[in-house]
Amino acid sequence: MKAVISVIGKDKAGIIAKVSHVLYETNANILDISQTIMQDMFTMVMLTDISKINIEFSALKTALTKVGEEMNVDIRVQHEDLFNSMHRI
Repeated sequence: MKAVISVIGKDKAGIIAKVSHVLYETNANILDISQTIMQDMFTMVMLTDISKINIEFSALKTALTKVGEEMNVDIRVQHEDLFNSMHRI
């Protein structure tokens, strides 16, 4: 089972570290990551393997949302199949 995590907001130190820390603590594995900074806007998309997470998917979403609120960035988590369905032409 995979999930897509997107992060958008004003660039600041520690965004990748804090998101990665939550994933580490929940036993999620980062499979691919893309990040860029456009002027002062930070954007990141991660593909993660969540098949072995040690918490419920909803709790993972809540934990990442909390990190986003603390850092004043928008973090969204979606199952890969839902993400693919939404972006299929």
